[in-house]
Amino acid sequence: MSTLTVPAQVPSVAEDCEQLRKAFAGWGTNEGLIISILAHRNAAQRKSIQQTYAETYGEDLLKALDKELSNDFERVVLLWTLDPAERDAFLANEATKRWTSGNQVLMEIACTRSSQELLLAGQANHARFKKSLEEDVAYHTSGDFRKEYALNSRGAENDPENHGIIL
Repeated sequence: MSTLTVPAQVPSVAEDCEQLRKAFAGWGTNEGLIISILAHRNAAQRKSIQQTYAETYGEDLLKALDKELSNDFERVVLLWTLDPAERDAFLANEATKRWTSGNQVLMEIACTRSSQELLLAGQANHARFKKSLEEDVAYHTSGDFRKEYALNSRGAENDPENHGIIL
């Protein structure tokens, strides 16, 4: 197993965006270039790249990656590029579309995230998918799982620091 590290001299965000745009240009996609950029940046740098790419090219980087990549490689790159709350929202949205009684993704998110992390995932879900994560989970689940998820996510709502914020 190899270790990914952020290089000592990181190119500017604008350079990274330009290189990503070049990786998408022409016939085929330069997957090696995408990896050399996104795999060697920390979460804050990847977030900055996303914002700058959108501002510069008027296109969401995640949508560009979605168009250019496919299969497992696409999924890995997308999940790597998202911050933890966005990743949870993405995975929860996928999981609710393919609900099974033993849905491990929603179970993991519900049982391992704090109320604050669920709140952030709910906000990310609303921003990305324009719907409530809590309502989506409630619609696609039942019984004890629905009750446990609701209690855990409501812990964030009832926290005075989060007053007025709804998942």
